[in-house]
Amino acid sequence: MIYIGLDVHRDYCEVAIAEAGQVRAGGRIATNPSVLESWAREVADEATVVLEATANALAIARVIELHVGQVVLADPKAVRAAAHGGAKTDRIDAALLARLCASGFLAEVWAPDEATRAHRRLVSRRMQLVHQRTREKNQIHAVLYRGLIGRPPVSDVFGVGGRAWLAALTLPADERLTIDGCLRQIDLMDGEIAIVEAEIARRVLGSPEMRRLLTIPGVNAVTACSLMAAIGDIARFPSARHLVGYLGLDPRVAQSGPGPARHGRISKQGPGYARHVLVEAAWHLGRTIGPLRAFHERVRARRGANVATVAVARKLAVICWHMLTKNEDYAFARPSLTREKLRRLELMTGAERQRGRRHPERVFAPRAQHEAERELARQAEAAYLRLMSDWHQRGAQVGAGATPGRVKTPTKRRGSAADL
Repeated sequence: MIYIGLDVHRDYCEVAIAEAGQVRAGGRIATNPSVLESWAREVADEATVVLEATANALAIARVIELHVGQVVLADPKAVRAAAHGGAKTDRIDAALLARLCASGFLAEVWAPDEATRAHRRLVSRRMQLVHQRTREKNQIHAVLYRGLIGRPPVSDVFGVGGRAWLAALTLPADERLTIDGCLRQIDLMDGEIAIVEAEIARRVLGSPEMRRLLTIPGVNAVTACSLMAAIGDIARFPSARHLVGYLGLDPRVAQSGPGPARHGRISKQGPGYARHVLVEAAWHLGRTIGPLRAFHERVRARRGANVATVAVARKLAVICWHMLTKNEDYAFARPSLTREKLRRLELMTGAERQRGRRHPERVFAPRAQHEAERELARQAEAAYLRLMSDWHQRGAQVGAGATPGRVKTPTKRRGSAADL
């Protein structure tokens, strides 16, 4: 078996070949599609090519994967951890990749399909635009802070009333120039963000998985697209714990010797943008009627609001795994709110408005339907609180008896008086 390591750069790739227990240099090839394809045609059909998952690694893999036996993307963090101290050159790095792959100790990275890659690019583009808009807004706040100007009389400084208040301020010429320039940049960013969000809305409407995620309160189109961009194929996660660990919402564990394990903060591994949108949705769920709000309040009473929000984000990741694996909508969904989300997405993609027309299916439900759905959510929240109260009173149980009311003869508790 032949294993080929590629140390990828912008202009060239360093090649190392591992065969029959020996590693030799293979020279350099240009990072050019035609050159890479010609080189791949000359490689043995059964060869395995390994390269680190860097910015241009996926494009290189798409070019050469049709002409070689297998293309493997390596985790850069794991490769750096396996590297020894001392000299570091392109030839050494390529040889390390080939050697790790040949020995079977290489940590691989999943290569997404083109649709998932497009979702990731859209989410990344929107995130960068939002960051640029935030920087411009912060510059305006800095001008107000430097000028000892008090709090504005409006809630939104960048709305119609806020802009009128900013225009009426008496400021030095350079500060006025800064505010006017920042407002123009904010308007430009708003337009670009709207274009990207319209494309995201189109993709969400065409994806059954993303539409299913919209049934969760607090999950919008950007959240659903970000999660599916990070997850890709849900079948690659055998359990919900694997998904939680991939998203970096699992606690760090430190344990050595006979001492007990110590759990610390979350690992924060994996895609940070997906973790960010989950936490944002968790903040919303912590204020929305339902079982997750009761869970948030229960954890907040012991650990504080921040820890409780992260705990809700972790539970939300578990719920998403079950929904996508079982092809089921959220159990405590509110249909009227879900229809409103979908209608807004349709309008963002250019759908015709129905003002003044009778529509066979009411998009914005009447007040009575909203109240009925809220009442069902209150009942679900009350049921969760009763479940937790019974669990604390009876102690931890195992088997079917762990759910009160499901069986008439629950399993006996470990260490209870019934065992004596």
